[in-house]
Amino acid sequence: MAAVAAKIAAGPVSIHGQEVGRRNVGLIGVDKRSSGALSSRASFEGTAAEGGILRGRLRLSKQTAPASARGIQVRALETLTPPSASEQQSLGELTRNDFPILNQEINGKKLVYLDNAATSQKPEAVLNALKQYYEGYNSNVHRGIHTLSAKATDQFEIARSRVSKFINAPSHADVVFTRNATEAINLVAYSWALSNMQRGDEIVLSVAEHHSNLVPWQLLAQKVGIVLKFATLTEDETVDIEQLKRLISNRTKLVAIHHVSNTLGSINPAKEIIEWAHKYGAKVLLDACQSVPHMSVDVQDLNADFLVASSHKMCGPTGIGFLYGRSEILELMPPWMGGGEMIADVYLDHSTYANPPARFEAGTPAIGEAIGLGAAVEYLTNIGMDRVHAYEMELSKYLYDSLSAIPDVKIYGPKPGPHGENRAALCAFNVAGMHATDIATVLDMEHGIAVRSGHHCTQPLHRHLNINATARASLYFYNTKEEVDKFVRGLKGSIEFFSSFR
Repeated sequence: MAAVAAKIAAGPVSIHGQEVGRRNVGLIGVDKRSSGALSSRASFEGTAAEGGILRGRLRLSKQTAPASARGIQVRALETLTPPSASEQQSLGELTRNDFPILNQEINGKKLVYLDNAATSQKPEAVLNALKQYYEGYNSNVHRGIHTLSAKATDQFEIARSRVSKFINAPSHADVVFTRNATEAINLVAYSWALSNMQRGDEIVLSVAEHHSNLVPWQLLAQKVGIVLKFATLTEDETVDIEQLKRLISNRTKLVAIHHVSNTLGSINPAKEIIEWAHKYGAKVLLDACQSVPHMSVDVQDLNADFLVASSHKMCGPTGIGFLYGRSEILELMPPWMGGGEMIADVYLDHSTYANPPARFEAGTPAIGEAIGLGAAVEYLTNIGMDRVHAYEMELSKYLYDSLSAIPDVKIYGPKPGPHGENRAALCAFNVAGMHATDIATVLDMEHGIAVRSGHHCTQPLHRHLNINATARASLYFYNTKEEVDKFVRGLKGSIEFFSSFR
């Protein structure tokens, strides 16, 4: 059974003050065997194109559109239902064939990709979305009246609406597309912070922040004279939340904190931190690069002021990320880059600026990348983020338990709970007497296993732990316990190999 999404044209829509494209879009489910309607049309609001999607087996169908769809291609959406008890297949087994890159050999061995905290792989749905854009309707977005531009604009704004819905933002206008999460943080630093902070004001962070959530604030401190304060770690190597709370005061203007650590695997109580910071009138920026791809994240429930994430870590293309900002905050923020697209009117002596999100998206955007991100969000939504998170908790415990059983292995970060809770599905570790880079090299060359080595853009954290580097295995929902077993066997073999030289 294939659920086929038919995009129906129905009148112009206004985007940034211009009528472009056609927006009333519906989903029609078609059974290939009977050609009968299986689901009713779902209406769409604003620039969104969301609706009821049939839940079947997760396999990509490549059916094309009927000509009656006014040139708007009908494309199939992958669908998923939980496996029956008789199937006994894990989520990893059900989904991995959707990722073509995983079906290859590296150095004569079947690839085991365990570097997902650095970047995730892309399903066929995303690859096809990119291919369809560049082959079928490549055009610049907004203001164009011709059919290709209208369709490109539709799909670009549909992607924004999908991201908005994915994180439960109040409006699609609260989502700003950026090159990546790093640029999203810099946007907040150079627009909001420069306009709202002065010498002596404070930003509270932790020693475990990714460089992208540290260096922009260091540059701001040098420029303005603000003060950076850092919470350290508890004995179980999680951020000391009680210490962080004590650091927050009436002088605190911003708390910039990660949701999930890319090195420790620890999960911060984001809602608790945000509630505490708001008591003192401070804003909170949540680095959600390692949480949005792996669990349900609801910005309204969190009451976050800012949230950033990156497409390439959530099955989407590189070159695009996003900033969520509360609308009342974004409305008051000045532009941080000038050029086309972000303007209302331009005169020789001054300019006026567009409303958010366009105000912060100067120049031609990453159109294909945004459309690919929209396809990735749709793919993840069809699986269900609660299902992804439940499976990854299972993987998290299995990875941690398997790795910790190897002698001389030190894993950093907290132990997972009895069901894998309280820890992401990643382990940064060291082996006594071995360098992390040597571990990663042998795993790759001898076993076809991809792990990362180095400081993972957390040098201050590594210094705090009194280490130079770690090796890191990080999993996603398309990984399996069998791959964890291969990794553990490969690591044991690597340890034996290096031990033979001692």
